[in-house]
Amino acid sequence: MALYFLSYDLRKARNYQPLYDALKAVNAVRVLESLWAFKLDGVTCAQLRDHFKQFIDKDDGLCVDQSVDWATYNALATPPQ
Repeated sequence: MALYFLSYDLRKARNYQPLYDALKAVNAVRVLESLWAFKLDGVTCAQLRDHFKQFIDKDDGLCVDQSVDWATYNALATPPQ
């Protein structure tokens, strides 16, 4: 399974709950305030971006990254191994 990180900037309205619910549906863990990590198989970063952007507003920002190596310091949680 590939490890993905998703980071976001919710700008004006800041309605987080739909995005949080979508992240919980893939068993994501919150690593930092606006950074989540999760594992999935058979998807690309672009596919994940397209999926998660439906849960944010048009003026918000979103970044999805597939990671092969990572390190944290003083994080809220540890990304899945």
